[in-house]
Amino acid sequence: MKPYELIHIETATPKAPEKSVMIIYTGGTLGMVYNEEQALVPFDFQNILDEVPSLRNFNLKITVASFNNLIDSSNVNPKHWDDIAGLVEDYYTEYDGFIVIHGTDTMAYTASAISFMLEGLNKPVIFTGAQLPIGAARSDARENLITAIEIASQKLNHRPIVSEVCIYFDNLLLRANRAKKVESVQFDAFQSENYPVLAEAGVIIEYNFSALREFQSEVDLKVRKNIQQEVAILKVFPGISKAFVEGILSIKGLRGLVIETYGSGNAPTEKWFIDALQNAIDKGILILNVSQCMGGKVIQGRYQTSKDLQSIGVISGSDITTEAAITKLMYVLSHAHTKEMQQNYLIKPLRGEME
Repeated sequence: MKPYELIHIETATPKAPEKSVMIIYTGGTLGMVYNEEQALVPFDFQNILDEVPSLRNFNLKITVASFNNLIDSSNVNPKHWDDIAGLVEDYYTEYDGFIVIHGTDTMAYTASAISFMLEGLNKPVIFTGAQLPIGAARSDARENLITAIEIASQKLNHRPIVSEVCIYFDNLLLRANRAKKVESVQFDAFQSENYPVLAEAGVIIEYNFSALREFQSEVDLKVRKNIQQEVAILKVFPGISKAFVEGILSIKGLRGLVIETYGSGNAPTEKWFIDALQNAIDKGILILNVSQCMGGKVIQGRYQTSKDLQSIGVISGSDITTEAAITKLMYVLSHAHTKEMQQNYLIKPLRGEME
C-alpha cells in the first residue's frame, strides 16, 4: 500500500493546463483548519480552492500527494525522507515542479536531506509551510503556498528557472541546505546567513540568477535512498565533561559525529578531549567540525584551539549549517563506500551546501 493518497485539483480554467505541479503534503501547521468546535484538524486538500481561490488564476495541473499518516515535523525521520524522495522519483517526468508542505521545526533538516538524495535534480523542489494554519485569519499559509507554486512552475527559455531544492518562506526563496529556522513567533522563520537569497517575492518575483544552481542538461535524476542514521551531534560548551564526551563517542554503532565548536572551529585543548576524539577517529568514526555561529565558517588551524583538531583528522565543515552537516554525513556514510571517498565528499560541496 502506498503511503499517500493522490488528489487531483481541477482549477477550472478555460484552457488546457500549460504546466503541472505536484504538492506533497506531509503535515505541519500550514495544512490545519478549525472545525466546528474551533479545534485545529488536518485540512482536506479536496477543498483547497475554497481556502485559496486565487489558485484558479493559475493555468496549472495540480495534484496533491497527501501522506496517509500526516506527521508533526518533530517526528520526522529518514523513512519519511525516502517517501518524499520516492514521490519525486515516481512522478519526475510528469510534473514541472514539486512543492513539499512540511512542518517548520525540522524543515531545514528534511530539505537538506532531500537535496543530497536527489542527485542530478533539474526541476524545482520547493519546501514551504506556515507559522499559522491556513484556516487562521492572519495566516501566512496562503501567500507561502501560492508563491511556492508560482516559483515551481516558472520557466525561462523552456527551462525551469529553479532547478534545485529550496525553502520558500515569508517572501524569500532560500537554498534548502543553506537555510536554518531562526524564528518561532515571527513570520520570517528562515534565514540563510552564508549564502545569498535565491529570489525575493514582492510585486514581482525577483530572481538572483547568479546564486541559482545552473540547469544541467546532460544529467539524469538519481535518487539515493536508505541513508544511514548512525550519527550524532556534539555541541561544545564551557564545562563540558570527559564523561559526557566519552559517552557520546561510545554510542554503539556510531559512524559519524558532527561537532559544533566555537567561532571559526575552536574547541577545548585539554588532553582528555583531544585524546577522546583521536580514539574515535582511530576506530573509523568520521568527525565533521561546524561552527555554532549563524554566520562565518570553520577555519581549522587559524587559532591554536583548532590546530589540534586539524592534526588528528577532524574534517572542516567550512560554512555548512548543522542541519546540512548532519544530513550530508548520513548521505555520505550511505553512498560513499570507502573512507577516502567519504572524507573527500565531506570536504567538497555536493549540492552547493558549502564553499
